[in-house]
Amino acid sequence: MTKMQSRKVEVFLACALLFIGVLFAQSAMSFSQGPNNRNVSVDTRVNITGSPPLPITFFIDDPVTLNAGGTAVVTCNVTVQDFNGFGDIDTVNGTLFSTTASFEDADENNTHYTDTDCAAIPFEQSGSVANYTCEFNVAFHALNGSWNCTVEANDTISLTGQGSVGTTFAEVLALNVTTLIDYGEMAVGEYSANQTANISNIGNVGINISVQGYGASIGDNLSFDCAQGNISIGLEKFDANGSADYDTKLNLSSTFQNVPGLTINRTDNATPYVNSTYWQLYLPPSLNAFGLCNGTVIFQAEASV
Repeated sequence: MTKMQSRKVEVFLACALLFIGVLFAQSAMSFSQGPNNRNVSVDTRVNITGSPPLPITFFIDDPVTLNAGGTAVVTCNVTVQDFNGFGDIDTVNGTLFSTTASFEDADENNTHYTDTDCAAIPFEQSGSVANYTCEFNVAFHALNGSWNCTVEANDTISLTGQGSVGTTFAEVLALNVTTLIDYGEMAVGEYSANQTANISNIGNVGINISVQGYGASIGDNLSFDCAQGNISIGLEKFDANGSADYDTKLNLSSTFQNVPGLTINRTDNATPYVNSTYWQLYLPPSLNAFGLCNGTVIFQAEASV
């Protein structure tokens, strides 16, 4: 290579290096926050070290059927998740309330119950989750319809999470009745005195009452089956009015018939609401029966309208 050619190569290399340097400088400057940059991307970061416990899964019977005249244990099971580990869960409490009430209301047997210490289920705790059972002793007269179970979980640094599930309380049509209608000793040709049969509403809705009767078996058209002979069903009568005489009372029948004018309201406290029916028996002179007589009256609750 001649001296002239070598000089040309040196000039070319110098120019190339200068061009590359300019490009590199422009590339590096394009990420600066100069006045000609249209946007700039900035990384962000956070490290979450405290996570609240959250009720995530529920199980509750739907519908819930209460125990007539008593209490029923209604169970609301819940899975609580805490990303700090299940050991970080401190307390879990539950509230069971009718949707006619509010979560914040005080406890009241018709509409609102609380469990302030839901129990952890043994051997059902692992990793970030633990299972709990909230139990509520619910009175028989608690309102039927829509209810809600809301669970709050708290952790060791007082973070709180809440979740809920809905259910339905079924109608409970139930009653208790005087155990015996006893007309005592009678002779043929006599009318008995009024005998009172008291009826208690032990369900959670208002009820009307229907009755039917039989002597030895349902549908036999008898009111009594006697040691000798029997008594036909129409000779036993009833009414909701204690002043009604025998002639104006209704004849007992082999099929259910409503007791007119008798409604027994739903109770709203621990004492069931009670109403009465009045019964009479007539033994006509032509009756061919003698001795001890036994029969049955069936009282049936119907939803009041």
